[in-house]
Amino acid sequence: MSFGDAQRQVDDWISQFEEGYWKPLSMLARVTEEVGELARLLNHEYGEKPKKPGEAPQEVGEEIADVVFVLLALANSLEIDMDEAFRKVMEKYRSRDAGRWTPKRAD
Repeated sequence: MSFGDAQRQVDDWISQFEEGYWKPLSMLARVTEEVGELARLLNHEYGEKPKKPGEAPQEVGEEIADVVFVLLALANSLEIDMDEAFRKVMEKYRSRDAGRWTPKRAD
């Protein structure tokens, strides 16, 4: 699935409600909330903080997808084509960081 496909699915979901897209700063707050939930889960699974007894199980993939959903909603509200934006950012990483890391050796 492309970002464009995902953005259309997010838009289809949000467009069925009168409230529509939230304002960008409200969505940023929502992104922060979702990232916090992801951080909490990762801390439970890989960090030092155990879950509380009876706390519902969660999946890391679903928490990441929650973050992506809100980010795509933010991009939609700002009319950003994420396929194009991601292509540009990958070009940036490929050129800027090309010699920054140690390449893997062929086995």
